Amino acid sequence: MNRRYYYDLHIHSCLSPCGDEDNTPNNIVGMAKLCELDIIALTDHNSTKNCPAFFKVAEQNGIIPIAGMELTTSEDIHAVCLFEHLSDAMSFNEFIEGKRMLIKNRPDIFGDQLILDEKDEVIGKEDFLLTNATEISIDSLFEIVSARGGVCYPAHIDRDSNGIVAILGALPLDLGFRFFELRDREKQDLMCEKHAISPTQIIVSSDAHYLENMRDKENYFTLPDSDSPSEVRRSLFRYLRGEL
Repeated sequence: MNRRYYYDLHIHSCLSPCGDEDNTPNNIVGMAKLCELDIIALTDHNSTKNCPAFFKVAEQNGIIPIAGMELTTSEDIHAVCLFEHLSDAMSFNEFIEGKRMLIKNRPDIFGDQLILDEKDEVIGKEDFLLTNATEISIDSLFEIVSARGGVCYPAHIDRDSNGIVAILGALPLDLGFRFFELRDREKQDLMCEKHAISPTQIIVSSDAHYLENMRDKENYFTLPDSDSPSEVRRSLFRYLRGEL
């Protein structure tokens, strides 16, 4: 038997510059429960360092967590990278550490980039600005992420800032991506018609940098019903890989 699992697969914590300091693992999970969401992904800019705490808090509160990252390509395009297993996400983070441009963060301008534990206590800070472009091109991203156990797709293609359409002037369909993210469901028909993609290829997520940006349940995946978070996560990734 299948059921609807309501999701938001693009949420930032206080680790992201321009992410509000109230966006702690516990507050994000608490807001997800208020929004009646089932599956949420933490996708900070170019880092997964708050994913371990997020995973613990989500699992303790009946939310199915996905570890992820919003990666900035060398072209300044944002892409959502998601991992079924936390260990794969943390390994990908180590890989990305060597591909980042290391420019010192300016907390007075961009805010502190806080790393927290499951009690929302600060256990570290990221010293280098996380929003800079990495060395990874959009042409190679799908293969790189897939080889490391993840799935990825261009973020907020309906947005002018850091969207693949705005930067490249078109939506290339030969880069391996099976899905494309929108922030606004109302733009779905226009984007599908203009770029020759199907509504079944659309994922709508909030890109929340503030708790109030998270939305009440609306967008969902239809997946096999299970009481096991790991089984639901497995089914979701099978779907995202085109296996379900």
